[in-house]
Amino acid sequence: MSGGASYAPTLCPMHASVACANSGSSAFRPSEKQRDPHQPSPAVGRRLRLGQLSSLRAPDVQMSGNRMDTSYTPKVLRKTNDCMVSQDLGAAANESRVLVLYSGGTIGMVRGRDGVLQPMPLVMESRLRDFPQLHDAEYSSTHFPDSDKPPLVLPCTGDPNRVVYTIYEYDPLLDSSNATMDDWGRIAQDIMAHYDQFDGFVVLHGTDTMAYTASALSFMLENLGKSVIITGSQIPIFEPRSDGRENLLNSLIIAGNYVIPEVTLMFNNKLFRGNRTSKISIDELEAFASPNMAPLATIGVQIEVNWKSVFRQTTMEKCRVHSKLNRNVGLLRLFPSITVEVVRAFLTPPIQGVVLQTYGAGNGPTSRADLLDEVRRATLRGILIVNCSQCSQGSIKGTYATGSALCEAGVIPGSDMTPEAALTKLSYVLSKSEWSQATKKEMLQTNLRGELTLTNPRKLDDMDLISAIARTMNISSSEDLQSLQTVLYPSILCSVTARGDLDRLEVMRQFGAHLSSCDYDFRTPLHIAACEGDVRAVEYLLRHGASVHMRDRDHNTPLMSAVLWDQHTVIQSLVQAGAHLSVPGLQLADELCTAARNGNVKRLESFHLAGANFHEVDATKRTCLHAACEANREPVVRFLLSIGVCPTTRDVYDRTPKEVAQVLGHKHLVALMENTVTNHNGDSNLLDD
Repeated sequence: MSGGASYAPTLCPMHASVACANSGSSAFRPSEKQRDPHQPSPAVGRRLRLGQLSSLRAPDVQMSGNRMDTSYTPKVLRKTNDCMVSQDLGAAANESRVLVLYSGGTIGMVRGRDGVLQPMPLVMESRLRDFPQLHDAEYSSTHFPDSDKPPLVLPCTGDPNRVVYTIYEYDPLLDSSNATMDDWGRIAQDIMAHYDQFDGFVVLHGTDTMAYTASALSFMLENLGKSVIITGSQIPIFEPRSDGRENLLNSLIIAGNYVIPEVTLMFNNKLFRGNRTSKISIDELEAFASPNMAPLATIGVQIEVNWKSVFRQTTMEKCRVHSKLNRNVGLLRLFPSITVEVVRAFLTPPIQGVVLQTYGAGNGPTSRADLLDEVRRATLRGILIVNCSQCSQGSIKGTYATGSALCEAGVIPGSDMTPEAALTKLSYVLSKSEWSQATKKEMLQTNLRGELTLTNPRKLDDMDLISAIARTMNISSSEDLQSLQTVLYPSILCSVTARGDLDRLEVMRQFGAHLSSCDYDFRTPLHIAACEGDVRAVEYLLRHGASVHMRDRDHNTPLMSAVLWDQHTVIQSLVQAGAHLSVPGLQLADELCTAARNGNVKRLESFHLAGANFHEVDATKRTCLHAACEANREPVVRFLLSIGVCPTTRDVYDRTPKEVAQVLGHKHLVALMENTVTNHNGDSNLLDD
């Protein structure tokens, strides 16, 4: 059973000395029944939705290119409930939206009549509604009264945001032992397809290959700016005693309230970096470990996040998916007296990359000249071989002659990468056709997603401001010093940012300051720089990992702050770095109508640069063009027509903007709209008079 070996104690794992990435499991698996979903009746009344919600089938994602693995079973993504935000509260609702992609695994299995656990399609969402710790039925019915299938809502957890989540389910459900690289690509592309619509993502997955999936997704999701959490369970979530409920609850809280822009793995109250994990137990609830890195977060009475360890992208680029991997990779584990014939056979075409699992600190048998010669010939043919230790803890070192001999043969040191991370990274690097062979070798030794540890010999003097204040206040314990730093750093960072002092920002960053830390109003330095219109500070912060998705007390992102202060150049920089507006439609319509009514063309230009949808309607079905015509704002009307706002949209009183202008006697506005040509795409061009 995928991720459910604890429920099948008679099944024993098989261990082989040589394992290829494209080998499969022959263990017995429960059958997965499939049935057609029932089409829900359309909901009545008004509500704000994200995406197309008229069908139980989620928007299709086409897999790019040919399949990597012919054993891949194509999947359909089924939508089981609506994704909405509370229209009556708007931003004041402090809601965050999380998409749960349910791929399969023990977490969602149910017992059949014979008592055997098996996957059951389209029951996860409906049964979660019966768990009060995972769904607040009263909040859902109060805030989404017009929906036949309202979203699931976590009860109040004491965190800043109420988590509203929706579940999309793959059909057929996947036993993770049957996972392929195509499945990884499908999950990555589905996350990307809904990236702008949700604040975070949770993937429910079987535990058998969860570490491989987490590692692969960490490389495939390039320039990731939001939380993606992989989780599952050893015991099904619907059993009386289960770790699944806690794993899912913790994942939803983290994804909805913390911007940790990594692919992580949540298990047993610990949040690990996904590409640092390995499955360590068949039947213990502590099934995963991160041997060479402490958890990013631990969940106890409080949620403690180690922000210094969070890996952040340093490029000003939008998130994108690299969905194509190279399947011609494998794991080769050394053992005493391994024959040269086995190694030679393993290194023959079509193999292009190998993770060589060696002894101790990266050592191999120097007395075996035949093996070293075979390895050397392979590297000269262009095969990339990465050296990883068979030990779970520690790093590859070249201090022993037995290890340096492999380096001389062309083997690339793998530092402290797990076998799962090394294999998926090798597959990712080899698939980069735009990279030269030298670049690929360099990238394998580069810390791309936090998958390996780089030693930094530089030590900074500890005579910094925090230490000075601590001495003045007679603070000596490390706990009190950490608390003082947590309180002071955000305010100092925001103050330094407001002055545009990049030199001091750099000093604080080198002393370990978290550049996305929040002050008392939950504002980050990027919020401050965006409001000030300081492009240099904005770009500095973005290049050092500041998140564009953090929200302040008013639920505004740095992009929304830049819009409200009309900082056009900053808006363009933030959009380039992957920022997008995530404002409920009704609230956006009100903002646009207010700007139009006040004749504020500059504000409308700000929203346009930020990618706002100018066709949103307010509570009376009016667009901002209605408001501009009503207030006789000719410059606004000209601007709105120039960007393609439709002049024929009817409000609740069945009037178009043109008819509003006619009623109020604004003949010049009527003439403007009559001289507008609207094409089929909704774009408009003003004709010359």
